[in-house]
Amino acid sequence: MRTIKHFLAACSLGLVALSASATPANPQNGVDYRTLDKAQPTEAGKKVEVTEFFWYACPHCYALEPALVDWVKKQGDRILFKRVPVAFRESFIPQQKLYYALEAMGEVGRLHSKVFSAIHADRQAINTDATITDFVVKNGLDKKKFLDVYNSFGVQTKARRAAQLQGDYKVDGVPMVAIGGKYLTSPSIVGAAMGNQPEPVLHAAALQVMTHLVAKVEKEAGAQK
Repeated sequence: MRTIKHFLAACSLGLVALSASATPANPQNGVDYRTLDKAQPTEAGKKVEVTEFFWYACPHCYALEPALVDWVKKQGDRILFKRVPVAFRESFIPQQKLYYALEAMGEVGRLHSKVFSAIHADRQAINTDATITDFVVKNGLDKKKFLDVYNSFGVQTKARRAAQLQGDYKVDGVPMVAIGGKYLTSPSIVGAAMGNQPEPVLHAAALQVMTHLVAKVEKEAGAQK
């Protein structure tokens, strides 16, 4: 009996040690983040490319947005931050085109957060060509100019490229953040090891892991020189 108790105690201590080693302060591959089997090319030069995969209608993307924006500002010139709107279904495509049209018109800084707020705070349906056009016109964009960009070959090409990136990065949920073309993390990935925690706690943990991964990519790049 004593031997069994000692064995169970040893197992318990081992599990405690494992869980203690896998924390946002000391993130572990396969627990707090994933590593892609095939690293993807990046366009950041000497900076670390950080890519958020998101969906405007996703409440978790909306909830993360303020903390993510603050985190990006704190990184300064260390990173090149990009966003990729996902399309798990064909019905997502209008919102993909909305993001890329705003990007092409230089309006992401002004209207990106407003799209989120209109959908989640004001409960507006902004998910079809008509409702999207109505929203941007109400927010000061010229209807014809917007539609020309929204329906342009360039925007359609970017939407197709987004779908390809979504597949290459094996994005199975949002928000998802890729670091340096090789590492993936998210509040849900980090939260799987943390248990039932409030969403702000998961956000802070995911951002902590992201900071670690940026430093990891920088270190790996330095070692290759």
